[in-house]
Order: sequence, then C-alpha cells, then structure tokens
Amino acid sequence: MSEAAMKEASAHDELGTVVIGGGLAAAHCVHALREGGYAKPITLIASEKEVPYERPPLSKEFLQGKKPAQELEPFLAGWYADADVDLRLGTTAESIDTAAKQVNLGGSATVGYESLVIATGCRSRLGGRDANMDGWDLPGVYTLRSLEDSTKIKEQLVSGKNLVIIGAGWIGMEVAASARAAGVEVTVITPDKVPLATAMGSEFGSHVAQLHLANGVQFRFGTAVSGIASDPQKGLVVRTATDDIPADFVLLAIGAVPNNELAVAAGIDVGTGVVVDERLRSSTPNVLAIGDIAEAYNTTLGRAMRVEHWDNAIRQGKLAAATILGRDESYDWLPYFFTDQFDLGMEYVGDRAADDEVVVRGDMAVGEFIIFWLRQGMITAAMNVNIWDVNDHLRSMIGKHVPAPTLQDTGNDLMAL
Repeated sequence: MSEAAMKEASAHDELGTVVIGGGLAAAHCVHALREGGYAKPITLIASEKEVPYERPPLSKEFLQGKKPAQELEPFLAGWYADADVDLRLGTTAESIDTAAKQVNLGGSATVGYESLVIATGCRSRLGGRDANMDGWDLPGVYTLRSLEDSTKIKEQLVSGKNLVIIGAGWIGMEVAASARAAGVEVTVITPDKVPLATAMGSEFGSHVAQLHLANGVQFRFGTAVSGIASDPQKGLVVRTATDDIPADFVLLAIGAVPNNELAVAAGIDVGTGVVVDERLRSSTPNVLAIGDIAEAYNTTLGRAMRVEHWDNAIRQGKLAAATILGRDESYDWLPYFFTDQFDLGMEYVGDRAADDEVVVRGDMAVGEFIIFWLRQGMITAAMNVNIWDVNDHLRSMIGKHVPAPTLQDTGNDLMAL
C-alpha cells in the first residue's frame, strides 16, 4: 500500500465527534468545532431531510411567507462539505452502544466516535401518545415542530377558514397571530385563565389576551378538550364539556416532550432531559447532551434546568464544542427568549418563579413597558416589550436589589439603575 493510501485509510479509521440531531444546537456545535481548529472527523446524523435550520420562524416569518426556507439555515449546505463534515440527512440513529463507542444506524451500519453529542431535541406532545386526547391523528390536525409541519399549516392559511388552536403557550399564540394576519378565523382553547399563564404569569398573559382579542382571536378560557372528531357535515369538531367547536383545521399546541429514548436505552442518566454537568457532560464518559434535550447544571443559578429556546441551543452547541476542545468554559448564562405577535415584540431574560413579585415600568395600555420580577427585593427576571436596545442592560440587572418604586418610576434613568 502506498504512503498516500495508508494515510487515507488511517484518516478514514480515525475516530472523532458524532452529533445526533439536526437542529440549531447540533449545527452550532459542529461549526464551533471546525472554527475552533478541531481536525478530527465530524459526523452529523439528522433524521430530517433538510439541512439544519432555525425553528423560531416556523410559527412567525416563514409561516407568514415573509422568509423563505433557505434563509432559515444558519450554515448553508455547502459549508458542511467545505468543512469536511459528514452530513447524513434523512438518517435515524437507532441506538447507542456506549461500550463499543458507536452509534447504530439500522441494519449493520454503524459509526464510531471518540466524543458523542446528543442533540435530539423535543417532539410535539400528541394526544394519543403523550396525553389523553382522542382524534389527534385525524387528517387536518397538525402540530408545529418542523419545517414540514409549518409548510403544511401554511397551505391551510386561507382567508375565511376556521382554525382551532388547542393550547395557549408560545407556539399557539404565535400561530394565532400569523393565522389572523392571513385572514383565518382563530379560536384558542386553554384550561387556563389567560394565555402564557405558566410561562409568564397573569400580568403579561392578560396583556397578550387583550392584544389577540383586539385582533379578532376568540378564546375559550377555562376549557378542557376531551377529543377531536370528524363529522360528515361539520368537518372537524373539537369537543369540550359544553359544546363542539367546528374547525377546518386544528393545531395541537400542548407542549413538547424530550426525545430521551436513545439516552435511556443506552443507560445514560435522564431526569427531565439528559442530565449533564456545567460543561454539558453526561453520566457516561465522552457523551454530551445539548439543546432542548439537556437538563444542564447552570453555575449562575446553582441548579440544573432544561431550556427549550433558540438562544440556549446556540450557546450550548458552542459550549459542547469548547468542552470537546478542552477549553475551560461552563453553562453560566441566563435563559433568554423572544416573541413577535401582531405589533408586540418582546425579549425576556432571567429565571422568574410563579410567586415572584411583579413590577411594571411604563404603561401596559400604551404597549411599551418593562416587567421586572423580584424575589425578596432581588431582580430575578426582566422583560422589555416594544422597548429596544435595553435587554443587555436588563441582563446586567439580574441579581441586583432595586426597590420596586425605583423600578416603576420612569423618571429614573433605566441605565443608571
């Protein structure tokens, strides 16, 4: 064998990093590895057929036709080839053999690893599999988790059609806004008293409800859905304890479930997600977890948490690369997320609890305000609504003790607080 052939065979046999998952966390992990000088083989295994893409626009700009699919990709397909990343689209990881350090792809196909990163994300909570709801699998009933899902829903956004959304969390409310922009009649059903009740509490939830009502969204608050049925005359009907609500199509927006199955079967510790430390290392050596799937220890907050947001996916992807590269970095940032609904734009940073004191700065009726959450006088979280270029400062305020009246008084310079 020639020297060149020997080198090629050696390179082929060399173990490197395998990433399971085709989302934002996975994409940023492999990108940060190559940008960080990682020269070993990288394989990215993605069950979807699309190049890794960003998901927030699926309920907003893409669904509204304002942003094409190509603009959702943080790194174009050509980058993976140029960076010598073995991108295996439409490929499912069947199991992980941690003893042999390999991922089984079905049949006899395997790929070995030196480091493994699990970035399998979440799936939409479904009535039949994850909740007690009949009819979740009927034609015309959708969930929103993928580009394919969003494309199918976008095809249904025809003026005059009736959409029933089951659930009033972030996805439900963003799709409601997008559907109304297309002239679709929207009814949102939730057992809560306001939308976003669990995520944000009653103050902001009430504001969002008023915004949606003003834009023609109908709500059924305090209402549980018993199932979905197909009626020959009415089409789809969503059944509640009091009546049946007709719909041309239905969106199930009742939360997400982590795709823990691979980790559980491999004997890797799992809690609310794959349990990892501050450097995203799991209980099994050389195996990391990132993004929606990771229950990671946050050094700033002093506890483990699982976060399903865009910012966290990007940062954890980069942190996993840093860990593999041997750098001394840790999970120390605060949760951050954003939303856009009608003329409302919002950014949130921090870690609020349901019983934190709520302090509003500004006039919510005007639509431009900041909400602070305080625990025993200390700021735990903050949110800017239609007020821009302040979120970095709000982040710096987390952990400070500022009296509520001082925060409320708009005569006080925010940047001086």
